[in-house]
Amino acid sequence: MGAAATTIAAPAIAQSQPEIKWRLASSFPKSLDTIYGGADTIAQRVAAATGGKFQIRVFAAGELVPGLQVLDAVQAGTVEMGHTAMYYYVGKDPTFAFEATIPFGLNTRQHLAWMYQGGGKELVGDFLKEYNVVSFPAGQTGAQMGGWYRKEIKTPADLNGLKMRIGGLAGQVLTKLGGVPQQIAGGDIYPALEKGTIDAAEWVGPYDDEKLGFYKVAKYYYYPGWWEGGLNLSAIVNREQLESLPKEYRAILEAACYEASIAMMTKYDAQNPIALKKLIGSGAVLRPFSREILQAAHKASYELYEELAKTNPKWKKIYEPWKAFRDDQYLWFRVAETTFDNFTFTAGAQRTP
Repeated sequence: MGAAATTIAAPAIAQSQPEIKWRLASSFPKSLDTIYGGADTIAQRVAAATGGKFQIRVFAAGELVPGLQVLDAVQAGTVEMGHTAMYYYVGKDPTFAFEATIPFGLNTRQHLAWMYQGGGKELVGDFLKEYNVVSFPAGQTGAQMGGWYRKEIKTPADLNGLKMRIGGLAGQVLTKLGGVPQQIAGGDIYPALEKGTIDAAEWVGPYDDEKLGFYKVAKYYYYPGWWEGGLNLSAIVNREQLESLPKEYRAILEAACYEASIAMMTKYDAQNPIALKKLIGSGAVLRPFSREILQAAHKASYELYEELAKTNPKWKKIYEPWKAFRDDQYLWFRVAETTFDNFTFTAGAQRTP
């Protein structure tokens, strides 16, 4: 009777579903526990919700495939799943950037609203069919910092010849401003900056940047990262593998990805202020980008988007509805969100001893 009671009490999914083991290739090193941790969150939640029947083993960048080749591995079926930033693959097609972020685009809340409520997930999904993958939002960083520089950057002229590690379409914008972009995986940035292979580098924000130690070799820390107002990380799954999953497992996987987005964003929000204080205490020199630089970068960004719309039908198919959604979001945020933030943050700063 006791054994029978135990069987009845067990979750139905643990009684009737198959055992499945997947491998997930991450684009990030284990040392960056927040951004790498998005994949861990997914794996842990999936295992817990299926009674251990669906297991996802997470591999850090370089353990199975290099960090910038995760899409290729998932597309080919070398691994069932990956966790990455889709703007790493703009060399294949700039349209990949829409799923992650584009310069002077949407902030985190706006991007998620576009993906889940504004048709973005469907538009991106249609584009990704060509690459044999399905994607789910699975991590958010919020607005990022503008990176670390060996020298002060005061005007657009200071960007001429600047060799900078920078991701996504921001590299093409930097090229328009005279810079020389470099696409380097997270774990390889510090040695390149230390050796002088690059003059500047951006990653995410204070929490990760402190771990990576950039302040030791480049003291000027600029903000904001105008190219990443709200980066979305993606869980990508081989299409055939996803279709072979029991429907219950797929629902659990999607829910786990959703949880990973919230977990990552809240951890960055909690840890970044603490890390920023430590960085300044360690000698980092905090600087805002000048309005002149921001205006030049904004102009170059939207010139690039219009050029792509004329030459790339896949880009245009997403860009036009994305732009309409952006305009409505900007209108709304100017009314309540930005007004509240600007006053409250300023008032709070004035009260701080």
